[in-house]
Amino acid sequence: MAVVFAVAGLLLYQHLQSSLDRTLDQSLRARATDVAALVSQADHGLSESRVLANEGRGFAQILDRQGRVFDQTPGLRRSPLLSPQVLARARQSPVFVQRAPLDGESARLFANPVNAQGRRLIVVVGASLETRDDALVTLRNELVVGGPAALLLASLLGYLVAGAALRPVERMRARAAEISANRLDERLPVVRSRDEVSRLGETLNAMLARLETSLERERSFVADASHELRTPLAHLQAEVELALERPRERAELEDALRTVAGETDRLSQLAADLLLLARADEGGLPLRLDEVVAREVMNGVAIRYARRAADAGRAIEVGGDVTVHVDRLRIEQALGNLIDNALRHGAGTISVSARAEEDLVVLEVRDEGGGFPEGFERRAFERFSRGEESRTSPGAGLGLSIVAAVSEAHGGTATIGHGASVSISLPGRQDAGGADVLRANRQRRDGRARPAAAARAS
Repeated sequence: MAVVFAVAGLLLYQHLQSSLDRTLDQSLRARATDVAALVSQADHGLSESRVLANEGRGFAQILDRQGRVFDQTPGLRRSPLLSPQVLARARQSPVFVQRAPLDGESARLFANPVNAQGRRLIVVVGASLETRDDALVTLRNELVVGGPAALLLASLLGYLVAGAALRPVERMRARAAEISANRLDERLPVVRSRDEVSRLGETLNAMLARLETSLERERSFVADASHELRTPLAHLQAEVELALERPRERAELEDALRTVAGETDRLSQLAADLLLLARADEGGLPLRLDEVVAREVMNGVAIRYARRAADAGRAIEVGGDVTVHVDRLRIEQALGNLIDNALRHGAGTISVSARAEEDLVVLEVRDEGGGFPEGFERRAFERFSRGEESRTSPGAGLGLSIVAAVSEAHGGTATIGHGASVSISLPGRQDAGGADVLRANRQRRDGRARPAAAARAS
């Protein structure tokens, strides 16, 4: 503000100065024209003329080519007003003398050559600069006194306005300092001004809502993972303590070891599943894409589960013959999880099929059971989600989550259809970088990344 006021004051001062000088120059030109006309009449001298008699009209002097005084108004000394250098210029063209000393005062002169009375004469008119200088001094004093006062007032008003504008930001800062991990349900106060500050508050509140949701998911994930890990660990401890309680027969020890081996496999599989989900959360689920025949992949998975299906008196049928560009091991893992779910919770024949739909390849696993419980579709692909809340059935509830993670890593989706069917929709063709791009697009559509709780849990 000080720089602005200083520049504005300087410009105002210069504008007034140039305006006064321009007005004075115009007046001197007009006066010189009147004096030239008077000299041309040659009827009487300047001392007897009333042209310059009025107060404030200035003075005039007529010089010949040699610089001698030909005539002048009363009150002037009998000496030329022009110096020899200025006189030489004035013989050729009109000349302004910006400031000339005259009886202790400063004056502005205008010299104009004329032809009158049969000779070459030079008309010199002038006016005192006292009024002009007084006006400029008055303005300068007013700027020197009023400038700091205006600066102080503007600074005070600017401080008050800035304080009022930033007061909502300070309230948001104070509230943000009070919010902790245990109070993420609180929100920042938002003013209803529809400006940058209000939009900032709305954005921060939306971020807090996402953090609250992520923290709730993380806490739920940790609780579920702890529960799932505690069960096999408790079985392991019980079997070991029971085996060591008293001397056992070889057959009893072998049964205990087989039980321990089974629980160890369960822990190992759970750890592997958690690690896969953690990599998927970080966007780093590694893929080795190859062009494979879907029927070969489905046949391989069906053979792996054929014995379990036969023991349960059920069959696995494979249909469809399409080509897809995928990571074979990941797709086999996803289809294996779906078949495992169908064997555990479904009934009848399990159908594994593949079909092409426009630019997608759809892999579907269906059985003849009653399907998923009502309302389960909304949370089917969440971690540790089960159709029965009692958790009495085997499994950790991560199978469908892994299916969704593998599908999304390929740039596709996993959906639950009518009845007991789950579909994996994959792009018909993608390169090694396409999956990353599609995955990034999916994350932007979701508007938030999943919590990295799986990485910490594993």
